[in-house]
Amino acid sequence: MAKIIFDIETVGENFEQLDETTQEVLTRWIKREASSEEEYQVKLKDLKDGLGFSPFTGQIVAIGVLDYESKNGAVYFQNGGKKEEFEEDGIRFRSGSEKECLENFWKVALSAKEFISFNGRSFDAPYLVIRSAVHKIKPTKDLLSNRYLSSQKFDARHVDLMDQLTFYGAVWKKPSLHLVCHAFGIESSKGDGIDGDQVGQFFAKGKFLDIARYNVRDLFATAKVYERWAEFINLQN
Repeated sequence: MAKIIFDIETVGENFEQLDETTQEVLTRWIKREASSEEEYQVKLKDLKDGLGFSPFTGQIVAIGVLDYESKNGAVYFQNGGKKEEFEEDGIRFRSGSEKECLENFWKVALSAKEFISFNGRSFDAPYLVIRSAVHKIKPTKDLLSNRYLSSQKFDARHVDLMDQLTFYGAVWKKPSLHLVCHAFGIESSKGDGIDGDQVGQFFAKGKFLDIARYNVRDLFATAKVYERWAEFINLQN
C-alpha cells in the first residue's frame, strides 16, 4: 500500500451540554460583534453548527482509507456503540469508538509512503493528530512535515489536492471538492441527501452507515481528482 487516499467526517459537541465557561469563551466574540439580538442568534446558530470543524469542540465519526492502486480500502466509523464489520465492493466497514477508529487508521498509515487528501493539511491531518492526542495515541506518520512536496519526508509524502489545485494559495478562491469534480466532469460524492455539512444531523439521527458510505464516496472522488492532477497538472515526479 504505497499510496493511500484518506478522509474524515466529524461532528461537534452539543453546545447546550458544555459548561458555562466554555460557552462563554466560544460566544464572547459574537456578543462583542453582533449589532442586534437577531444578528446574535444567527451567529450563535452558525457557531453551534460549526463546532465539528474544530478538534477541540468536535470528534471524528468516520475515517476512510483507500489504496490508490487496488482501489480497496476501509472505513472506520462510530456506530452508536454497536460493533459491526462487513465488506462492500472492496471496502471494509468496521465500527468502533473514536479511539479505535484512530488506532486503526495509524496502523494502516504505517504501510504507506504517500498520502493523498483534499484539504487534508488544513483540516483532516491536524484533526487526526489532535484527536489522537486526546486519546493518548501517537501518530505513526508525520502528515504535516512540510507544505511543499519537494521538502516533505520520503516516507510520508502528503499530496493535498487543495494546495496543488490552488498552487499553494496563488488561486485566491478555494474550491470545494464538489466544485472541482464539477469542473473536471467527475461524479461528485454529494448525493443520497447528505454532504459534509449534514454529517452532524445524520449522526444525531443514528444514520451511521449513511455517513460511512458518504465517506467512501469522498475517497473515490478524491482518487479521480488525484488522477487528473497527476496526469495533466503535476510537473514533478
